[in-house]
Amino acid sequence: MADFDLFCSKWSPRLLSLMRIVTALLFMQHGAQKLFGVPADPAKVPVDLLSLMGLAGVLEFFGGLLILLGLFTRPVAFLLAGEMATAYFMAHAPKGFWPLLNRGELAALYCFVFLYLAAAGGGPWSGDHHWRRRS
Repeated sequence: MADFDLFCSKWSPRLLSLMRIVTALLFMQHGAQKLFGVPADPAKVPVDLLSLMGLAGVLEFFGGLLILLGLFTRPVAFLLAGEMATAYFMAHAPKGFWPLLNRGELAALYCFVFLYLAAAGGGPWSGDHHWRRRS
């Protein structure tokens, strides 16, 4: 049991950073698709930057980039959690109660992952961590 506790205490912060990085890479794809049409999907074309979807694309791509780098992780993650909650209640919840049926499971999951990152921070492999160590 002591070995498992030692493993957890050593790797939990690193896995927090890894979760942040993987989440950001996946999340940025949604913004890149809205802004640049990449990865290509014939059903989705780049959106007007001055629209609500354009704002979402900017938040998803550039906010995801900041999360990826671990810069300003807590405030950016809080902002992105709010964006995902708004997306869920505006686009998915009106289609039904169950997230699986209203296709809102990703929005709900991202919302809570970002809420966790807002509380936990970026972990040891983040720009925030290295910035704090230098100060």
